[in-house]
Amino acid sequence: MSTPPIVHNGLLEGAIQRPSPNQGERPPGMAVDLLVLHNISLPPGEFGGPWIDDLFLNRLDPAAHPYFQGIARLQVSAHLLIRRDGQLVQYVPFHRRAWHAGVSQFRGRDNCNDFSIGIELEGDDHTPFAEAQYQTLGRILVGLRTAYPAIARDRIVGHSDISPGRKTDPGPCFDWERLWRMLELNSATERA
Repeated sequence: MSTPPIVHNGLLEGAIQRPSPNQGERPPGMAVDLLVLHNISLPPGEFGGPWIDDLFLNRLDPAAHPYFQGIARLQVSAHLLIRRDGQLVQYVPFHRRAWHAGVSQFRGRDNCNDFSIGIELEGDDHTPFAEAQYQTLGRILVGLRTAYPAIARDRIVGHSDISPGRKTDPGPCFDWERLWRMLELNSATERA
């Protein structure tokens, strides 16, 4: 795994910056101690194209696809998107609140947006994620956990974990064991 990126002023080095208006201040004194993984494809099951950017930047054309009619007015965002080729796009600085979790709860705490970082993986519940996505995710998690040490392994969860019954992502095709092995290998390399 290559060197982890650096987080400076809430921005991830090497990520394409596309600031979303769908963000806000975190509550005063709120520590970031949770990382939530999602999947997204627009239209559902299709990859590539400008649609995810358009959704997070409030410019999704409802006439471009029938599915968009129901979501074009949503005001949502994530901190990061990892595209199928591993490309990183950042929409919200990490010290700010992205609007990714919706109605959610983690260990008795509501409103996970207040204390979490949201990462979208371009994908869906039915398609295996790409090698480049796992490599990028593993690398950035090391950088994020350096910047936010309260994000322990047991605080890296799926959207389905904080919104059970409402959300299914990152879905059954996401290989959690692979992610844990990558993080353990990288931690061992850093200690050597």
